[in-house]
Amino acid sequence: MDRAQGGKAFGLLKSQQEEKLNGINEAFLTDPKYEGEEDLASKLEMFKKKYMEFDLNDKGEIDIMGLKRMLEKLGLAKTHLELKKMMAEVVGSSSIDTISYNDFLNMMLGKRNAILKLILMFEGMGKEEEQKEVGPPRRKTFSDLP
Repeated sequence: MDRAQGGKAFGLLKSQQEEKLNGINEAFLTDPKYEGEEDLASKLEMFKKKYMEFDLNDKGEIDIMGLKRMLEKLGLAKTHLELKKMMAEVVGSSSIDTISYNDFLNMMLGKRNAILKLILMFEGMGKEEEQKEVGPPRRKTFSDLP
């Protein structure tokens, strides 16, 4: 029996998940609703990576623990009640305990401003500013000294 185990199984699972999300991205790229969206392909790629990072159960959905970890990583710890409210805002129902990739994309590309969307957009803007200075640090001169 030739079954992948450990890291190989995880890699296979992640590549299958990525294929599934790529299919959803393709549907969004051809959706006339989003044809006016600037730089849609690169946005979808960025959203896919962010989504896969926090899909902790690897089932193609972000559950409450994945959302909790996402916000903690951004330095924004939330209570269980706040997390449930955010999920309900994204999904449109308080009875659903996971965020599907479709719901995630609809939130990020939609006109409504969900709290989670604002947090992720703000986090993305901060990263862009940090990444402007690329390369080795510049050489210090005497005039730089205090």
